[in-house]
Amino acid sequence: MNVTKEGWFTEICNSSGNPVLSVDVEEVLHQERSNFQEILGLQEQVVWKRSLVLDNAIQCTERDEFSYQEYDLFLASQLPTQTPRMSLSSAVVTAVSPGRWSSIPSVVSVTQCEIDEKVVEVSKKYLPFMAEGFNSPKLELHIGDGLQFIKDTPRKFDVVITDSSDPVGPAVALFQKQYYEGLKRVLKPRRRSSARPGEVRCGLTVKLIREMVGDVPWPRLRWWTTPPLYTPTYPEPATIGFLLVLLLT
Repeated sequence: MNVTKEGWFTEICNSSGNPVLSVDVEEVLHQERSNFQEILGLQEQVVWKRSLVLDNAIQCTERDEFSYQEYDLFLASQLPTQTPRMSLSSAVVTAVSPGRWSSIPSVVSVTQCEIDEKVVEVSKKYLPFMAEGFNSPKLELHIGDGLQFIKDTPRKFDVVITDSSDPVGPAVALFQKQYYEGLKRVLKPRRRSSARPGEVRCGLTVKLIREMVGDVPWPRLRWWTTPPLYTPTYPEPATIGFLLVLLLT
């Protein structure tokens, strides 16, 4: 249970030991229940500045969002490829900020899937430091179910980044076998995908995601797991890991 009380927002994790994170709230900028989730925008004056909270879980803050966004982007962009980097097309499933990808000269197009249009609206209004990419001519924004998009699109992608929230609510489908079957279909050979498999606050493990990926009959597959990433406003420090998948010919 997460609470806002006496000027503080407190997130309580469901992982072992139930670690907590409390943020001193100067102002509640936005609060609503969309068709999919509870959306909360907070302003904290001294350290974290503005933050976005979905279903009572902190997704990003103005002060430390770069640590997660740039790490994810760097890992996916550095996997080996046989195609010139000037022709990369990418798909990002459920991310607040398309700006990191769209600012890279070698990326010619970015297709972003976001199930909740309200998240985009709130991000543009209250998180301009992350939302500048929504104005990029490279961006195609698809409002809808990311799983359904991956299943139905006729397009192929060089890179797919699954920047999902926790496996509750609308994000549950992105942690299931059928989603990874869809990734197999839309990835070009020698192309790459990254997913966030290891976050202690959700009780996720690298083993779980690898088993789901392993259930899909890929022709040839290579994967890497990464050292944990430290993002201070995720309640338990150094709890995020990434799984990187390379589809081989």
